[in-house]
Amino acid sequence: MASFWNMSIVVLVLLFGGSKADPAAPPRSQLDVNHKKPLQTFRPYNIAHRGSNGELPEETEAAYLRAIEEGADFIETDILASKDGHLICFHDVTLDDTTNVANRTEFANRKRTYEVQGVNVTGWFVVDFTLKELKSLRVKQRFSFRDQRYNGKYQIITFEEYILIALYADRVVGIYPEIKNPIFINQHVKWSNGKKFEDKFVEMLLKYGYKGEYMSEDWLKQPLFIQSFAPTSLIYISNMTNSPKVFLIDDTTIPTQDTNQSYYEITSNAYLAFIRNYVIGIGPWKDTIVPPKDNVLGQPTDLVARAHALNLQVHPYTFRNENQYLHFNFYQDPYAEYAYWLNEIGVDGLFTDFTGSLHKYQEWTTPYPKKEKNAEALLREIANMLKDDGY
Repeated sequence: MASFWNMSIVVLVLLFGGSKADPAAPPRSQLDVNHKKPLQTFRPYNIAHRGSNGELPEETEAAYLRAIEEGADFIETDILASKDGHLICFHDVTLDDTTNVANRTEFANRKRTYEVQGVNVTGWFVVDFTLKELKSLRVKQRFSFRDQRYNGKYQIITFEEYILIALYADRVVGIYPEIKNPIFINQHVKWSNGKKFEDKFVEMLLKYGYKGEYMSEDWLKQPLFIQSFAPTSLIYISNMTNSPKVFLIDDTTIPTQDTNQSYYEITSNAYLAFIRNYVIGIGPWKDTIVPPKDNVLGQPTDLVARAHALNLQVHPYTFRNENQYLHFNFYQDPYAEYAYWLNEIGVDGLFTDFTGSLHKYQEWTTPYPKKEKNAEALLREIANMLKDDGY
């Protein structure tokens, strides 16, 4: 656990005044990816959904540090904006479910009702709070059946803090941020010079050197997938960055939030052929790929095959260890679910709440290949052994 807390200190030093004169400040070489273990690309990606949120409150520094310790290839987050225009890591547009805002009497009058994706929602909205106010809140575990011991211990973090967590890892760790609810954010948060949420999002990525097409030298140094349920946002930012993008696809009953297109339209061959000009993959809800009935999986659809035929990756979501999320086919065994999706369905990455479980499964079944020693290295080793024996 030492690395977990050391990295936490590093991030704090960076954000709150680390300098060359400060002995606690980490050397710049810690960001030198040439001396880090590279991102693995020989097997499907382990994507830490909101960090290791099966164990710790979602999208907190602790959840991301734990996910990195447990072997995540990418740490995933949702990006929203505060009232004063700061980008934060938070999933819901309301604060109700995962913070202590309801217990803060000074914020009692902030409760509002807004239309979100065509539905009236009432609660305490992120866009009605400044960053300072959001930082004063504390995060809690979303699900009552998960560990509650860490409730109240962690703050909401900014997009910048999240990026630094990845950059200061002791190996190359990718980031996987989502442009979350862009229409709602652009309605309620205004930036100078007519800039939009998407502009600020890309500016932050470019500030920290994230660039390059998938598998390019730049990308391998700082891996990134940009995701969104809003196709117009992905198309808009394609003029600002060539980093790979993933089009998220919701349940079959939910239309796109910006273009009001049905699931069946956006998964048609014609639409996939269109969107592939802007994205490198799709991220569908897993039950739309293999629809269940009475908690038993039916026949897989051909979505993965059709996406692969267009050279699109498929990163389904969300994989969770708890019994209530495992279909009967898997006999309460999350490893059986991983085996099915990786071996039979053949996806290219998985969003999981339990990074450690997926990492263990992949290390058991597709471990890192052992490096073969060349002839020269073998001869040197033999010579050293003979020398040690007195020859």
